This record gives sequence, structure tokens and C-alpha cells, in this order.
Amino acid sequence: MNDVLWHTWADTHQARPRRMATPDNTDEVVSAIAAAAAEDLRVRMVGTGHSFTDVAITDGLLLSPTALTGLRSVDPVAGTATVAAGTPLCDFNEALAEHGVALANMGDIAVQTVSGAVQTGTHGTGRDAGGLASQVVGLELVLADGSVVECSAEEDPELFHAARVGLGAFGVVTALTFAVRPAFLLHAREEPMPLDEVLERLPELRADNDHFEFFWFPHTGNTNTKRNNIVEGPARPLSPLKAWLDDDLLSNRLFERVNRVCRRFPSMVPTVNQFSSRALSARAYTDVSHKVFASVREVRFVEMEYAIPAEHTVDVLREARSIVDRGDHRVSFPVEVRFAPADDVWLSTAYGRESAYVAVHMYQGVPHEKYFADLEAVFTSVGGRPHWGKMHTRDRSYLEGVYPRLEDALAVRERVDPHHRFGNPYLERVLG
Repeated sequence: MNDVLWHTWADTHQARPRRMATPDNTDEVVSAIAAAAAEDLRVRMVGTGHSFTDVAITDGLLLSPTALTGLRSVDPVAGTATVAAGTPLCDFNEALAEHGVALANMGDIAVQTVSGAVQTGTHGTGRDAGGLASQVVGLELVLADGSVVECSAEEDPELFHAARVGLGAFGVVTALTFAVRPAFLLHAREEPMPLDEVLERLPELRADNDHFEFFWFPHTGNTNTKRNNIVEGPARPLSPLKAWLDDDLLSNRLFERVNRVCRRFPSMVPTVNQFSSRALSARAYTDVSHKVFASVREVRFVEMEYAIPAEHTVDVLREARSIVDRGDHRVSFPVEVRFAPADDVWLSTAYGRESAYVAVHMYQGVPHEKYFADLEAVFTSVGGRPHWGKMHTRDRSYLEGVYPRLEDALAVRERVDPHHRFGNPYLERVLG
């Protein structure tokens, strides 16, 4: 397929590759890479475009995994499930549920491909359960020389540790094996809480809940908190009317209209945020885990997110509030704060340290550069690690100071892709 224009979900980047291919299986990926090598084309595989960076952009061969989908196998006894790389997370969740198993944790958007989400370090929030990559126990990759390899903690462990959050730099991931657990219910408790109270009670809120997160509304001292805890049941999901009212009408349709008005009249943002933060009412419900973890996000935005050492959370949030209160910015989107335990994935934002994730957003089309720059300076002052798929300005010279195993990962890359067949400008900036 030639003369194709591909763009990210938020339209932050566009690509017009020399060719685009949609392989049906691993063998077709091998053939596509061989053909690209014969023409000296670089190769990238995209997902659904939910990254805000140019991590997937190429002028060579762009692989789309829309046909590389489906559950390959499930072993409830062993607690593993293998899935093709292009399978959307929402489809993977449903397939796992049919077998009575589930992922231990996931992010709040489920339309990404499993490979794209894992490769860029997608995470949720959890006291004990980490991000998606920490749940991966095996990978199938096609390397630059066309060989198909499988890696795990026992089989080529260095490639496994480097390539789990690999940004597509180590090979094209064609299948992933996840650790899964018996299906479970989550009781969700959502309620407003003053920001000062959240920060004062943060150790307690994190320790007492399986999954805790909060959203702070800039220009206010208000937050909305969410506590998800594993329960035996019974399931008591939101009524269809309540789900439509809260999650469709208010959180998407009305929020879209409000942001359009605020984009045109920025001076209204503080007043609107005061109203929005007080319009939210407490609610509680119990449902299957993946329905509680994930939500629908239809309003388009741009985003920057950093993982900071968890012990700096309170100071960073207070400094962020001070920056907004100085009045230089008008921010209509809440700031999202989540948490993750340390993991052993070399290029994971949570590698080796308990982390807090602070995500800042701007409505699509609203100038974001100065706001993001001011907050990025705060995040980097405490050794923050930028989410690989979200906007940031860091390069290798900074990243090698916050990733202790970066040099080890780059050595693996030189072994499996010495000519950087899978490279692109983004990888040149962050990996060299």
C-alpha cells in the first residue's frame, strides 16, 4: 500500500511512509522486513496512534497490525495467556474473561493494541500490581535479520528485560505472553476531596487501597478521588442511566463543549473548573475488573506525563499548584495522579523505584507549550522519567542519568539491530 497518510490520535504527528503493510501473521512480518531491508527502508509498527510522540513515525515501511490479532492460548492453571500483538486491549480483556482470568492491572484506556501499550510503558495505578510490561512473561519478536525469537526471564533474559518496554527498537513484537490471574471484581469508590486533604492523607490512601488515584482541577483546591479494591461480590454495576449520565454525557459530550468554549474564552477556565469540580458527586459500584479500570475518552487532547519518585509527590503537586495559581496558564483539564510499585523492566518508568505518575493535559488546539515546559522543569528537578508515548523534551543525555540500565539496553539493541533498521528520529533523540 503506497501513498498513505497516517497520523496519531491527537494529530500531534503525521507520517507518509514509502509503503504500508498489514501482515496477517508472523511469517508475513518476516517477509515485510526482508523486503524493506532489500530497499534499505527503515521499519516501524504502529498501533492505534494513542502515543503523542513521534515514536511510531517512519518514512520507510509502516506496519499496521490490524490483522495480527487474536488470543493464541490461555492456561488458567499456569496463569498465562498469549495474544497476537495487534489485538486491542478491550478485545483481549473480553477474551480473557471468557476463560475466567484477567490482567492484574491496566491503564484507563483500553482501545490501544496490546503491543503498542506495552512497548511504550502504559500503566495504571496500583499498590502491588504494576504496569502492563511488568505483567509480560514472554515475547515473540522478529529481529532485523528476519529471525523469529522468543525471549523470557529464562530464555535470552537480556533481550527480554530490554525489549518489554522496547519502543519497537529491538524488533517487531508479534506476540506477547502475560501473567494472568483468576477473574475478579473491583469495588470502585469515587468522591470529591480537597487537594490539601488528599496530600495530607496520601500515605494512608495509598496503603489502604489496592488501586488509588486522584484528579486535581487546576485553579481550584478540589480533586476527585478513586479507590478500587478487590472484593468477593456480588457485582453491582452502575445502572445504564447512571453510566450514560456520568461517563457519556458529562465526561465526554458536555466536557467537549465546555472545552470548546474555554478554548475561545480562556478567562472563563478558573470559573468553569470551580463549577466542574463541585458538580461531581460521590458514587460507588462493583463490576468486573477491566470495566472498572478502563474508561471512554472521546475528548481530544495533548498530554505530558512523568513518573517521579513517589516520595516527591506532595512537593511536586504543591509546586504545580503554585505555578497555576501565579496566573500564567488557563488549564481546563484535570491533572491526573497515579501510582505504581517498582518493577524490573529496564526501560520502564517504574524501574527500580516506587513511582507516582503526574499527567498534565491540554485540550486539542489550545497552546500547551509554556504550561508543559513549566511543569516539565518541576518533574525533571526530582529525576522524573517521561512517559515514552507522551510529549516531552528529554534526550539521551538526560535519560541516561535516570535509567540505570539504559546502557545495558543499548548494548542489546546493537546486538539485535546493529544498523538500526527499526530506528526513527524519535529513537535517535532518546536512545542515540
